[in-house]
Amino acid sequence: MLVAFLSGATVMGFGLAGLFFLRFWTRTRDQLFLAFTASFWLLGLSQGLLSFSNVPVEERTPLYLLRLAAFLIILVAVWRKNSRASS
Repeated sequence: MLVAFLSGATVMGFGLAGLFFLRFWTRTRDQLFLAFTASFWLLGLSQGLLSFSNVPVEERTPLYLLRLAAFLIILVAVWRKNSRASS
């Protein structure tokens, strides 16, 4: 019961972090903030699916691909931001 509660709190935290960055994106229209929004929401979706589905441990690999996608979005967004700033 406690694990489900803490997992729900984690999902809520990812969702709120996404909303936080979405607010900055609406002010600045900077694509980096939009990338962080999408990444945090993907991490929240991943955590929610892992927590609230009864997927055996051996079959969770596709769910971890959502986390990989979230981190790749962040890496590409930071790289694009830095490449635009240097040129």
